[in-house]
Amino acid sequence: MLLHLMTWTEVEEYLKVSQGIILPIGSTEQHGQTGLIGTDTICAEGIARGVGEMTNTVVAPTINVGMALHQAAFPGAIALRPNTLIELIQDYLTSLARAGFTKFFFVNGYGGNVATLRAAFAESYSYLTDLHIPNAEKVECRIANWFTCNSVYKLAKELYGSLEGYQAAPGEVAVTQYFYPEIISKMPVMAEVGLPYPVYSTTRFRDRYSHRGRGYDPAMATPEDGKIFYDLAVQELSEVYLEFIHSAAA
Repeated sequence: MLLHLMTWTEVEEYLKVSQGIILPIGSTEQHGQTGLIGTDTICAEGIARGVGEMTNTVVAPTINVGMALHQAAFPGAIALRPNTLIELIQDYLTSLARAGFTKFFFVNGYGGNVATLRAAFAESYSYLTDLHIPNAEKVECRIANWFTCNSVYKLAKELYGSLEGYQAAPGEVAVTQYFYPEIISKMPVMAEVGLPYPVYSTTRFRDRYSHRGRGYDPAMATPEDGKIFYDLAVQELSEVYLEFIHSAAA
């Protein structure tokens, strides 16, 4: 069930049965010369919808932009400042909590969102209580990074070894290929693979990674692998979601 394709009366009926909702969140940033700018969002949205179908849960509209300020020097990148993303999450939670949702399951496709999401949750718990929203004390949020699912991580290491684990890695590229197989023809093979190291300015980050990967080889990706990653992530996150939805708020 996609929230934006429901009527308000359908949502009202759903809330009589469940107060859980799934929120996909990704990022809009470069993924090398081989990956789509929307890779993080594509993966999070597709897997979140799969979890929604498996658990009969409402899936909210995808948050397409994340905290990726270090990517700003690449054309097409869009980033939110941490405080902006915190306020956005806070507004999402406030609106949905007013309606009666209390369990918020964020399917995340981008590691750079994690710290800001945790801060957003902490601020929102206090904010919702201050607003005297009914059941504010029952509101609970959970981050679910699809790429750190045990089954996904294990398979990625088996298939790609040390060439999996960084941005635009073959695992996430494979998932985008599964959803959009027509993109494979425009993916060149990277000629150089460089291991990552800390780069803090946007210009230095672009200079470092414009013509090389970040410890990965996306040419190893296939849509067949992507389908397996998708199935594994949906199965594992569905189990995590159901455990979350039936747990009492801490």
